[in-house]
Amino acid sequence: MWLVMILALAMPVSIACWLVTLVYTTVNGGAHCITPWRWLVATVAPIMIARYGLKKGSLDKSGAIAGLIVGFVLTISSLCFFACLLTFFILGSRATKYKSSAKKKFEDNFKEGGQRNWIQVLCNGGIAAQFAVLYMLDSGCTEKVVDFQAWYTPSFFSMAVLGALACSCGDTFASEIGTVFSINTVPRLITSFRIVPKGTNGGITFIGTLSSAMGGAIVGVAYYLTLLMCTSDFQLQKSPAQWLIVLTGALAGLLGSTIDSYLGALFQYSGFHRKKNCIVEHPGPDVEFISGSDVLDNHSVNLLSSLLTGLLTPKIAFYLWQSVM
Repeated sequence: MWLVMILALAMPVSIACWLVTLVYTTVNGGAHCITPWRWLVATVAPIMIARYGLKKGSLDKSGAIAGLIVGFVLTISSLCFFACLLTFFILGSRATKYKSSAKKKFEDNFKEGGQRNWIQVLCNGGIAAQFAVLYMLDSGCTEKVVDFQAWYTPSFFSMAVLGALACSCGDTFASEIGTVFSINTVPRLITSFRIVPKGTNGGITFIGTLSSAMGGAIVGVAYYLTLLMCTSDFQLQKSPAQWLIVLTGALAGLLGSTIDSYLGALFQYSGFHRKKNCIVEHPGPDVEFISGSDVLDNHSVNLLSSLLTGLLTPKIAFYLWQSVM
């Protein structure tokens, strides 16, 4: 019943939006017009994802509303961006819930089920949505191959979106999966490589680092496969090798996790609470200092690392494509 209700609402809304854009583009010289089916997908898909997130406890109500906005922007701009967001949301949520009982032992701010609010949604997907808006303003709502010679600006912004989402997914994999599988491994602080307790901001392990690259690569695979389905064979034959998108995603995941760790080690407080026997993020009684300063919180670190990775990934992609041409 709920699906029928969504479609009953989304179809007239999508048609109305299409008519508005049709009139606008006709008045302004017949520029690219957003098709009705793209309006429909951009309307329905975020609603279904938000509903799924609420049902599974991955999002609270504020997170679902923020997710609708981020999801709409990414979906209407490019289905490749939507595929990256969907992959990050589903796999990131599963990674957060994986062996949550083990994570609860050393995380003071642990939230059962990893439920995300609007702040977390915007810090993980807001930067990608902003790059997607810039992509739309330059190229319209369409999927384009990555070709820095023929389409430099669209390629730049599309790889920026990929980098921002790969960063979020890579960091999630590093902290959620790497922590669990590094049970017998002692993390080291990224700035000094001294041994620190598990859960310390800026603490890294080999498995965690490997997981970050894997998380970014998975997002890259989602982008690559969607691009293959949405692009004609003629365009693909004329364009440079698009499989480099997967490698770009892996490097972005690794880079984003590294930036996140550095920011966490330098500007995010980590202390060991003797009574709670876990890591806390603010100084206080019975708290033994480990590293960092009380300047940024976890949300700020995620936002900054997503922004920096989004800005650096197009440069990485540019040199990757140059190296194979």
